[in-house]
Amino acid sequence: MSKKVNTPETEEQVIMEPAHQMLEVDIAVERRLVALYTLQLVDSEIDKIKIIRGELPQAIEDLEDEIAGLQTRIDNFKASIAEQHDNIVKRNNEIAEHQAQIKKSEKQQDNVRNNREFESINREIEFQKLEIQLRERKNRDAANKIKELEQHIEAAEQLINGRQVELNSKKAELDSIIEETQKDEQRLLEKSKEMEQYIDERYLVGYKRIRNQVRNGLAVVTIDRDSCGGCFSSIPPQRQSEIKMHKKVIVCEHCGRMMVDDDIAQKAKEQLDK
Repeated sequence: MSKKVNTPETEEQVIMEPAHQMLEVDIAVERRLVALYTLQLVDSEIDKIKIIRGELPQAIEDLEDEIAGLQTRIDNFKASIAEQHDNIVKRNNEIAEHQAQIKKSEKQQDNVRNNREFESINREIEFQKLEIQLRERKNRDAANKIKELEQHIEAAEQLINGRQVELNSKKAELDSIIEETQKDEQRLLEKSKEMEQYIDERYLVGYKRIRNQVRNGLAVVTIDRDSCGGCFSSIPPQRQSEIKMHKKVIVCEHCGRMMVDDDIAQKAKEQLDK
């Protein structure tokens, strides 16, 4: 059986295949880096839109919560007033019963046989009168309490009216801002989802985690004057060379942000404009 001899063409193919495979890896990493920085640019633009809206969403939420709280307070006041009215009705019925008992006792006094019976009935009448006075006093207190609660309701309703005017104003202001930025935001959100498709899950999770941890929302940064564009820590020349090679995703040793060079940044900006 004869041994196969490699032709020059075959030898060249054997030599070139590893380089070709390495090139594919580099392109894949570069695409990932471009997608990461493009995603950062997109999310930063979305952050700017949210800054333009300012604190309006939170202010609106606070006003809505305050109005809801005031309405709950009014409902509680009204429930207390209803309870006071029920108690007044109940005591009025009791007063009527005591008055009926007094009349009955007074008739009994006409038929007493001695002073002891007279005094006994008289004490019963006095007791009934005291019970009536006690309930009348409680009714007066209840009436005063009702007036106080009604004043609280009136004050709360006035406060609600004022807060409602303020709420409507802020909602109109927010709606105006949203109308102005809605198209841009929608386009950016769609671009953000598009870029996420080109990023491996582990890098995407890391990107979002860093964004949530840092104040300025920058998870992917460029090299700025030999320093990290996020924490401004110095980057050694060797590290900078590795970043420019686009062989892998490299993070800052100090802040953990992912770093890219100007070439990746430029390609990401071009990608953003598409």
